[in-house]
This record gives sequence, C-alpha cells and structure tokens, in this order.
Amino acid sequence: MPLTRSVSVTSLSGLDEWDEEFDLEDAVLFEIAWEVANKVGGIYTVIQTKARLTSEEWGENYFLVGPYTESNVRTQVELIEPTNGVLRRTIDKMNASGCKVYFGRWLIEGSPYVVLIDVGFTAWSLDRWKSELWESCAIGVPWFDREANDAVLFGFLTAWLLGEVSGTCDEPPCILAHFHEWLAGLGLVLCRNRRLPVATIFTTHATLLGRYLCAGNVDFYNNLSQFNVDKEAGDRQIYHRYCIERAAAHCTHVFTTVSQITAIEAEHLLKRKPDLVTPNGLNVKKFSAMHEFQNLHAQSKARIQEFVRGHFYGHLDFNLDKCLFFFIAGRYEFCNKGADIFLEALARLNYLLRVNHSEVTVVAFFIMPARTNNFNVETLKGQAVRKQLWDTAHAVKEKFGKKLYESLLVGQLPDVSKMLDKEDFTMMKRAIFSTQRHSQPPVCTHNMLEDSSDPILTCIRRIGLFNGSADRVKVIFHPEFLSSTSPLLPMDYEEFVRGCHLGVFPSYYEPWGYTPAECTVMGIPSVSTNLSGFGCFMEEHIADPSAYGIYILDRRFRSIDESCHQLTSFLFQFCQQSRRQRIIQRNRTERLSDLLDWRYLGRYYISARHMALAKAFPDTYCYEPQEPPSTQGFRYPRPASVPPSPALSRHSSPHHSEAEDEDDERYDEDLEAEKDRQNIRQPFSLPLRNKVVTLPACTPTRDNLNTPHARAHTHSMHTHAERQCSTVLTVRYS
Repeated sequence: MPLTRSVSVTSLSGLDEWDEEFDLEDAVLFEIAWEVANKVGGIYTVIQTKARLTSEEWGENYFLVGPYTESNVRTQVELIEPTNGVLRRTIDKMNASGCKVYFGRWLIEGSPYVVLIDVGFTAWSLDRWKSELWESCAIGVPWFDREANDAVLFGFLTAWLLGEVSGTCDEPPCILAHFHEWLAGLGLVLCRNRRLPVATIFTTHATLLGRYLCAGNVDFYNNLSQFNVDKEAGDRQIYHRYCIERAAAHCTHVFTTVSQITAIEAEHLLKRKPDLVTPNGLNVKKFSAMHEFQNLHAQSKARIQEFVRGHFYGHLDFNLDKCLFFFIAGRYEFCNKGADIFLEALARLNYLLRVNHSEVTVVAFFIMPARTNNFNVETLKGQAVRKQLWDTAHAVKEKFGKKLYESLLVGQLPDVSKMLDKEDFTMMKRAIFSTQRHSQPPVCTHNMLEDSSDPILTCIRRIGLFNGSADRVKVIFHPEFLSSTSPLLPMDYEEFVRGCHLGVFPSYYEPWGYTPAECTVMGIPSVSTNLSGFGCFMEEHIADPSAYGIYILDRRFRSIDESCHQLTSFLFQFCQQSRRQRIIQRNRTERLSDLLDWRYLGRYYISARHMALAKAFPDTYCYEPQEPPSTQGFRYPRPASVPPSPALSRHSSPHHSEAEDEDDERYDEDLEAEKDRQNIRQPFSLPLRNKVVTLPACTPTRDNLNTPHARAHTHSMHTHAERQCSTVLTVRYS
C-alpha cells in the first residue's frame, strides 16, 4: 500500500490560526500517562518537553496524572497541598477510601501540577476490578502479566479520580482527559463506559502489535492490510493488551498518532483512522551567536577524542584530526532500530575506505543498553594508561618550563640538550613501555552476560570488524546509557551527541524518532528512514533533506541489500566531505530546529483538544465541518547556495585559488540563514478567550464498534459525540 496522502496534515502551515478563540477558564485538562515523572521511554520526553507550552495555555487548570514511584518522587517532584478546592476534596475522599494519592509540582520547565497514584497500595482491589472489566468490556487480563495488572489498577484509579472530580462540583467544569498509550487507555474506556461528562483524547505513540510484528522479522508495511490482528495478538500472548488499546482507540472522542506512518499502521491494526497527527517536538534553545553551537561541538568532540585515545592505546595508528564519530542510540532492538543494517553498511564502508586509500578513520559507537555485569577491565585499563601518560607529560612540561624560565631570567638562551635530564627520559620511556599492547582494542566496553548470543557481537564476529590496525572503521559497543558520572566515558547524552559528526538511525520500526530529532536540534546531521515518523516528516517539509544534513534511507520500497547499499553510499559520501563542508552542513542542520520546536508543533495538540471539547460539549464549544481544499503541504526549499559536495567545495588548505574564491561567493551563511528563517512562520499566540470557535475541516463518520474489544463505547455520553472525524486540515501560504 503506497504511503501517500492527498493533503498535508502535518504541514507547518497546515493549521489555520483561529480568529475566534476558546475560553478555557471553565475547562480543566488532565493529561494521563504511565510516564509522568516516571522515565521508561520516549513518552516521558514528549510529556516533559511539552509541559511548559501546555502550562502556558491552561495555567492552573492543567494537571498531569501518573503512577507514584518513591525513587522518582524524591528527585523529581515537590509534594504540596492541592491548590484546587475540588481536587483537594477528591484526593481526601480517595485517600479515606483506601487509596494513596499524592499531589505536587513536577520539577521541570513549566512546573506543572502532578497527581500521583500509588497503584500498589490498592492491589487488594485487582481481582474485583478485573471481574468488572470482564463483565463490562469482555476483556480478560491473565494473572501473570504484571504490566497489564498495573494498567488495570491505574485505569480504574484514574477513572475513579475523574469521576470524583466531575461529581464533586455543583456545576462541574468541562473536563478534558488526554490519555497516552495503552497503559493509560483503560481509564478512558471506563470513563466512557460510566458515561462520565469528560471529553477524551487517546494518543498512541506506537501500536503494541506493530512493535511485536516488526520484531518478528515480517514484511510488516507491505502486509498491513492482510494481518489477522486477533490471531497475531493471540499468538504473541498480548491479546488482552491489544483489546485495551483497541477499545481506547474506538471509545475516545479524538484519536491521534505521532506520525503519518503510524496513522496508517493504526488504521489497519486498531481499525480506526486517526483524527489528527500530532508530531512530537522539543524545547529548542537558540544561541545568540551562530558559532556557539559549533564551539560546543568542538569541546565535546575533544572529550570523545580523549576517550578514544585511551580505548585504542597501543594501536593509535590513525590521525584523530581525520577521525569521524558516528553513533546509533536507543532501545536495544537489533532489527527494529536498524543496528543490523548499520553494521553491514560499516563493513562495506570499511572496504571502500581501504581500497580508496582514504586517510579518514570512522569510529562507530553503539549506545544500546544490554545486560552486563561490569566494565571491561581492558577498557578501564586503557583510560588509566591515558591518564598516566597525561600526568607524565605534565610533570616533564613543568620541569622543562622551570628550567627555561630560569635560563631566560639570567639573560641566556637555553641549551636544549640540558633541558631534559636522564630522569626525565627514564620517566618517558616507562610511560611509552606502559602503552605496549599485544591484544586488539576491545569492541565492547563491558562484560556481557550473554556474550555468545548477543546480536551485535555476533554480527561483528561475522563481518570481522575487530578494530584491527588495517581497519578504517572501528566499532565501540557501549551497552548502557551514558552518564556524566561514568568512570569510562564521563559525558551525558547531549554532550556526546554534540561531539559526534553523524547520527545513524536506519530504523525499520520507529513511530516518531526522538534521536534524529535531538541531533537536528543540536546541529548534528543524521540518517533516518522513510519508515520513521521523523523521516516522513522531514521528507514532507524539506525539498532536499540531504542538503540540510538529513539523509533519508529508503527501507519501504527497497530490499535489505539495496537499503544497505544506499546507507553505505550515504556514509562514504559523508566521509569524503572536507571539514569546511561539514561545518556548512551543521549550520544548515541547526537551522531546521525551528521545524521541531513545540512552539510550532504544539498547535496540533491544541487542535486535538479543541476538537475533543467541541465533540463532548457541543452546547459550549462547536466546530463547523468544511470541505478541505486540494492543496499541497509546505515544503522547506533547497539551500540558496550549492549543497556541500566533494566536487564543488574548496580544499581545507588556507591557500585558495581564484576559482575557489568564486565558489566561496556562492555560499553566504548570513544570507542563506535569513532566507531559511523567512520560510518559517513566527510562533503562534495561545488562544484563550471566546466561547465558540470554528475548528478546521472535519468530516463526520459513524463509529463501528461491533467488536468485543469496545463494548464500553455503547454507552456514549452524547449522540453528537458518537460522530468521529477524519480530519484533513487546510494549508495556508504566507
């Protein structure tokens, strides 16, 4: 099935700015997710970075709801008394009924209020609530699935909380509840089943079945319409989880996903087309001077070079000034994250660099947490040897400098042969002797618990990348998250990314992809795919992504071997760039960060919230469906200058020919940056006032809920709310 769209839904100019605004003073927003103040995966980043923008829009009427975890609360949350009278009475009543509910502020940007529920404290109600879930929704949860049991407890407690809030007020406010992922989705199903006056949004960041199917090495995207979803979920023993996810998708007023590729996946696996695509953003902090982020790159790169000096001690036979750092990071899913194709491309790149006698050396980092028991002794020894050499060099330098100072002080030129004595030479010889090494530098920095069956190490053994002296590609597998307190590589993830030259993320299954987005915001080029939400987003909005350092790998319409060949070509072309070309490309990449700012992408969440309020409370809020115009999405143009390529860029030597100076005139950094800035509209102002608003472009359809997974939807709150929207948003050109 072709991955095409008739009208751009996620174009930056695709959402009109409303002339009439919503009055949110009588509305309350609850955003519910398992990863509120509880880092598990990417949803934590979504909620954490979006909180500031949402707090600015909703003010004191915005509450995040998540699970209570003692270790996280100690470091991330300030517990306080509830400031809202209704919420205070609700929490007191729940605590008096045998629950433990906490209220506080999450110590992040925006300082949003959080309501944290201790699911373990109410585990005594699990069997009763499971019975109720079966009787009302025909969803059975097995006793051995601890994660699903937590989802049941969290869902019932969340529905209890929302029910108490709506029932405590004489004139209840318009309550809007936004649920993220299946772990929180059961609360949505129960709200609709109990007919609570709550507008609901359900956002799926990745479908459960999609992730399991892709991990099973199936041709997923070419067979989306052919899967027997019930059988596939049952075969993988996740049918109960799938039922919760599907019921939430069907029961909600507004269903959203994070990318168009996931929208197509959800339409086939969850059997409902999303109403809106809500891309994920980041809080972009712009530097006052353009060269500042380049300086940060140089500083972080120097720290990575120090680690490389220690790791390859005794075999440091390559020039670090001509060394490029590539990396892949994320959850350890060998095929889904594209580590398999990256390793194969590195083996081919190694061959190309060797046969072309290239002076470039590539060091490829794999930052993927795996099961380990400790650091590799040889790796720790390398850093100790490097530090010892550094201390020796400083000691000799101090003695040399002191003798030089004394000689100049008496007005004599120093005798160089007497500046270093025998003791100094002995000290240096001992240092050199300590660097002798009879084994190859290690590939893995830790001792793996399952070394023989580890996918990355097994693949490295097959392709033969053992960090030999003849290899132009070196591999370092770091099987744990980076930390500034690590004795091995003391850098946090952001510093490490800034110091690298290229991020490589050839994922087969990536609903959005925060890792390439973070690279873009920090001005680091990256490789993504047309099967990731980020890659599709960039392909849609940029006419020539590679000119801006966004390389889009085709994994949709090419075979594995063809995709690997294309990735090898990208990597080899990058290795051929001069230092100046890489600087130009980083400048262009950093300018794309505006595309990923929540100040722009947050408008899609605002649209979803307004749509849900209008569907649940038609007497207070309304929208008028209209036919979408047949227009195309916004496209970020190619750079004004010639894109960097080995054929057109000047040499790195300080002496240039007249022809090179003419070519240099074709690239004016300030002029090009100004032209790029003109293609991005200024951030929108948050709508906050009028009661009635006209939302853009909705076409009503009827729900189809004749399945046991969504029986809860039969008790709809309003006839008006039963209509679901297939939203296509209009494009406005400036």
